Amino acid sequence: MRQPNGYRRVYFAPMEQADISQVAEIDRLSFPVPWGSTSYEYELTENQAAHFIVAVDPSGEPWRPKWLSWLMGRRPARTVIGYAGFWLVVDEAHIGAIAIHPDRRGQGWGGRLLVALLQRAVERGAASATLEVRASNHAAQWLYRKYGFEDVGRRKEYYRDNKEDALLMTVRLDEAYRQRIRTEYLALQERDLA
Repeated sequence: MRQPNGYRRVYFAPMEQADISQVAEIDRLSFPVPWGSTSYEYELTENQAAHFIVAVDPSGEPWRPKWLSWLMGRRPARTVIGYAGFWLVVDEAHIGAIAIHPDRRGQGWGGRLLVALLQRAVERGAASATLEVRASNHAAQWLYRKYGFEDVGRRKEYYRDNKEDALLMTVRLDEAYRQRIRTEYLALQERDLA
């Protein structure tokens, strides 16, 4: 279904190898020291602790008959507008990346992507979530605090490009928090189906 702005609803899905070139481009546009395609390839194929998702805009998907995709042995391309990922270490989800394409920022997709990622962490048994954020990135800090993350430390000169400090933020995924995330995640799905 189309939204009033003419776009179809964005949905969230596990990252696939076919998404890597778009994810790497968003990474390049978002961070001073991007990971690159080979890093994402490794995370998807070799690292069993890694869990990455993408935000997909169906209105940007190129039209291709389904039978042609089946005949060619691949799915139709999809347009990725954002991605996020975490590593599950014992019962901690360490969020390593979250980014939205610059053209789609300021529309609430970062928060929606974070909710979808936290829901996946909860489903996989995480009891807490942790991340690092640049000390100067106040917009990201605001978003994380909105979802219950608290400052628990500071990593001095953490970022290689400019030696900037990182704030270490964490949230306990207790039962009340799990319910909050589940409710928000279900609300996202209902909006997608409306």
